[in-house]
Amino acid sequence: MIPKELISTILLEYEKTREINEKIHNEKLSMLYSAIPRLREIKETLESLGVKLASNVLKNPNNTSGIIEEFENKTQELLKERAYIMTESDVPLEYLNVQYDCVQCKDTGYLKNNKKCSCFNQKLVNHLYNMSNIKEAVETENFGTFNIEVFSDSTTGEKLSQRENIKQILASTEAYTYNFSPYKSRNMLFYGPTGQGKTFLCNSIAKHLMDNGHIVVYQTAFKLIDIIEKYRFSAKTELSQNKYNLLFDADLLIIDDLGTEFNNSFTNTEIFNIINGRLLSKRPTIISTNLTLSEVEKVYSKRVSSRIYGNFDIYKFYGPDVRWNKY
Repeated sequence: MIPKELISTILLEYEKTREINEKIHNEKLSMLYSAIPRLREIKETLESLGVKLASNVLKNPNNTSGIIEEFENKTQELLKERAYIMTESDVPLEYLNVQYDCVQCKDTGYLKNNKKCSCFNQKLVNHLYNMSNIKEAVETENFGTFNIEVFSDSTTGEKLSQRENIKQILASTEAYTYNFSPYKSRNMLFYGPTGQGKTFLCNSIAKHLMDNGHIVVYQTAFKLIDIIEKYRFSAKTELSQNKYNLLFDADLLIIDDLGTEFNNSFTNTEIFNIINGRLLSKRPTIISTNLTLSEVEKVYSKRVSSRIYGNFDIYKFYGPDVRWNKY
């Protein structure tokens, strides 16, 4: 469900775009009519004919067909003259129309059947990227650029090699993403050392879902706490309220680098509230952390770790650091 505030923001953008395009159009017409006064006369005559038509029909209801025929004949004569003048003056007929950014919806965001225009959906996607602060990251980190070959094929004491392990995780992640449902999808925990591809996969999931119009909030644990602190302790603004609400209401919340935030009773409580609140509303969450499972239990309260262990699909990442290799 798209937040009302986001729809209002997009509609306001459309309104401003229309105002700009209509202003440009009026300025161009003013210049055209100054250069070719006869075109202004034709415009004014066409407008007056429309007014006279309605008036004459009311005065002579028995001669409606004759009045309409006369109106159409005069209108066609004027339109032909206008077309001739513009052709001779090398001015395209499109010059008389407002040049909208989107010709389909005329910069309103909606089509004649009241369905959202494709440009509205694109604006929505752009806003979702900005809200999640990963617009630049997903250009290089997505499922299309994920390179399995950079991962080691040695086992390093595990049952599977790093490459085989990441293949299985990638398959599960892609299946999760392509079959995503805001109220049905499971939660996921990615854990393991740095440089294993956890953030890369989080970015890949976020990109695919946002490109398909889902509301995804992607924040590091540090930034997450910053949003909560501003909401709790600073003067509440509409922006801080919206950011806080989206932590609970987004189709998917991705918390990256859990464990890097300053840890205390406040952060523990707030992280529990978010995880638990989303579990209760059946909205999925993905968490990535460099901590081991035992460290998660030590750093966070038992109720936090129990919520994660009992309700998240857990994926272990291991092997050498591949951050310096090209994906």
